Amino acid sequence: MFSTDDTIVAIATPAGRGGLGVVRLSGPAAVGIAGALCDRASTLEPRHATLARIVEPTEHVGTRAVDEVVVTWFARPHSYTREDVVEISGHGSPVLLERIVELAIRAGARLAEPGEFTFRAYLNGRLDLVQAEAVADLVDAVTPAQARAAMDQLDGTITEAIGQVHAALFALIAKCEASLDFPDEGFHFIQPADLRAAMAEVEGTLENLLDTADQGRLIREGRDVVLTGRPNTGKSSLFNALLGCGRAIVTDVPGTTRDLLTERVDLHGVPVTLVDTAGLRVPEDSIEREGVSRARGAQVAAGMTLVVLDGSAALTDVDRQLLAHTASSPRVIVVNKTDCARAWDPADEPWAAEVVLTSAVTGDGLDRLRERIVGGMSDWRDTPALTNLRHIALIEAARDGLARARAALDQGATEELLLVDLNDARHRLEEVTGHRGAEDVLRHIFSRFCIGK
Repeated sequence: MFSTDDTIVAIATPAGRGGLGVVRLSGPAAVGIAGALCDRASTLEPRHATLARIVEPTEHVGTRAVDEVVVTWFARPHSYTREDVVEISGHGSPVLLERIVELAIRAGARLAEPGEFTFRAYLNGRLDLVQAEAVADLVDAVTPAQARAAMDQLDGTITEAIGQVHAALFALIAKCEASLDFPDEGFHFIQPADLRAAMAEVEGTLENLLDTADQGRLIREGRDVVLTGRPNTGKSSLFNALLGCGRAIVTDVPGTTRDLLTERVDLHGVPVTLVDTAGLRVPEDSIEREGVSRARGAQVAAGMTLVVLDGSAALTDVDRQLLAHTASSPRVIVVNKTDCARAWDPADEPWAAEVVLTSAVTGDGLDRLRERIVGGMSDWRDTPALTNLRHIALIEAARDGLARARAALDQGATEELLLVDLNDARHRLEEVTGHRGAEDVLRHIFSRFCIGK
C-alpha cells in the first residue's frame, strides 16, 4: 500500500497564500534532509524551534536563500507519526513552499501520498483506525457540532466503548472455547442461562451505541433540503429567510426562479444544503421548461423536501399532485404567508400533522421549521457516539451476530456452533478499530485525506 521505511515530505497547510506555510517531513532521514536544506552549521535540537534559511545551490555563487524559516524537530516516538518529524514553517507563498518540497525530494525524500502521515501514525500505534478517520473528519468539519463529534472520536470515546464490548465478548468466547477443550468432563465453564444473559447484555450495549447513529450521520454528512412548490408560494423568500440573506431574487412575477440556487447553512450544528427550485407549472418557454425539469430532478435526490404551499390562496391541482408525489418521501409541508388572510385551514387536511405554518415576511414559524429540518436536534446535549457509516454497518453486523448466537442457543446449539457467530461478531468489532481489516479498506479510508496529513 504505502512504503514505510523511507522519508516523506509534503506541504501540510492549505493551498493558497497566507502568512505562514508548513512543510512536513517524516521518516528516518527527516533530520538529515532538513539539515541539508538549511544554512546552519549546528545540528537541530529536539523540540526546539530553530531560525534558519533554506538555501539552494547555484551554478556560479555557491548557494542562495530561498526563504527564512523556523525549523522544529519532533524526535521519535514523541511525534505525530512516532517517527522523526521535522516541520519547516516558512512564508505562505505556494511558490516558496513548493520549492522547499522540491529541494527536500532532491535531498532524498519522497512526496507523500494523501493521508500518509496519518497512516504512519496508525501503523505505529499512535492512533487506531477510528481515531485516524476522526482526524479527516476534524479537518473537514464545517460546523461546531461536526468538530465536536470528530474531536470526541479522536479522544477515543468510540475506541473505549468498542474495547469494553470486545473484552466482554472475548471473555464469552474464551469460556465457550474452554468448554470445547473438556468434552468428556461433563463440565461447562458457563451455563446456558448465564451465557444467554451475557450475550443479551453485550447486544444491548451495541444497541445503545446504535441509538445515536441517525443523529450522528446527520451531523457528519449533513442534509440536502429542496424547496419545491408552484410559483409565488414564497419558496425564494423562505430560502432567503433561512439563509439570513437575500440570495434569491424575489418578485411578484411568477416564474422568477428559473435555475437551482444552492447554499449551505448551519442549522443547530447540522450542515444543511438548501436548494431553491423553479415553480412547478406548465412551462411558458424552453428556459422555464428546463428549470422545472431540474426542480423535479432535485426532488428525487433530496434528503428532505420542503413542500411550500400558499396559505393565502386556495389549493390547486398542482399542489395536490405535489403532495401526493412526495407522500412517501421525507418532507415538511410548509404553509407560508401566515401574515396574509387565510384561504383554507390546514387542520382540515389529512396531512395536517406534517404542517409548519410560516411567514417569510415576519419570520413567524421559522424556528419551528429549522427544528423540523434537522429532526429536533436543537436540544441535543451529548455528542452522538457514531457518525461514520462504516462504523455503523460493522456494529450492526456485530449485533446481528450476537442475535443469531442467542437464537441458536435457544434451539439447543452447542458451544462449537455458537462460536461461529460469536467470533464473527468479534471480528466485526476489530474491523471498526482497524485491528483487523483488508488493505483495500485501509487504502479507501486514507485516500480521502489531504496530502500533508
